[in-house]
Amino acid sequence: METMKHQINLLSQLQELILTRDEHHQTGDGSHLDSLNDSIDALVEKLEPQPKAFYQRLYKKDHLVMAPMVDACCGVCGMRLPVSQVQQVRLEKTIQMCSSCGRILYDEEQGAPRVIAEKPPRGAPRKTGISRFSAEELMVCDLKGETTEAVIRELAEAMAENNFVSNADALVSAAMDREIVLSTAMGDGLAFPHVRGVEGGGLTLALGVSRKGFIYDDEGTRVNFVFFSAIPVAVSAFYLRLIGALSEAFSKKENRDLLLAAKTPAELWKALMKATRYSVR
Repeated sequence: METMKHQINLLSQLQELILTRDEHHQTGDGSHLDSLNDSIDALVEKLEPQPKAFYQRLYKKDHLVMAPMVDACCGVCGMRLPVSQVQQVRLEKTIQMCSSCGRILYDEEQGAPRVIAEKPPRGAPRKTGISRFSAEELMVCDLKGETTEAVIRELAEAMAENNFVSNADALVSAAMDREIVLSTAMGDGLAFPHVRGVEGGGLTLALGVSRKGFIYDDEGTRVNFVFFSAIPVAVSAFYLRLIGALSEAFSKKENRDLLLAAKTPAELWKALMKATRYSVR
């Protein structure tokens, strides 16, 4: 049991590294690709023959090889799992695969943050653009924190206090673990910290602005604009497109100036909507 549980954990780590590399391809300068590839290769070599064969076959089709079990369903394709398979996934004695999408299933960690936002009532107007996964309540126009962890905590608490995502402490811990792998800071004062595997709904995005800026990582990158996301595994590919669209929109100084000029959450929300009206669809 312990051996297979360890193998499933290795597969989860491997998937996160692969998706981190995909993000670096999308928004980075390529300077960390060699180290990421080395880490991926090292993890692959730790896999036993059966999990390794499953991984290699699935990876040829899609970089998303693992799927969380969410409310007795596959968290990627939504297939409801038989009761007997639900128990097997929880026991972690054998590799279990979704009969619909073929991905390797794993159980959510106890206490993991979850999306808790209420779904819009039937017949409500359809949201568009950035409003599909963010809101005025998730805008922090004057961040008080002067460290990466403090700033992420402000944004995680905004998600939790406004009933979008549960467990702010777990969000902060997971986000900081992700930053250890590779900084999410970019040029133009932008940073995109995130936590993957926040299930129960859609992607959630909070935005915070630090007027004087702060040092984000060990490389001394100064950041003013922090886009913090809680991401269900199933929307990992969409998230790549989203950060690409946001980085494109805010590479323009006039759009960054709009954010800096906002003095209230309502003004910041309006500025974000205006700056992304063509790039985020």
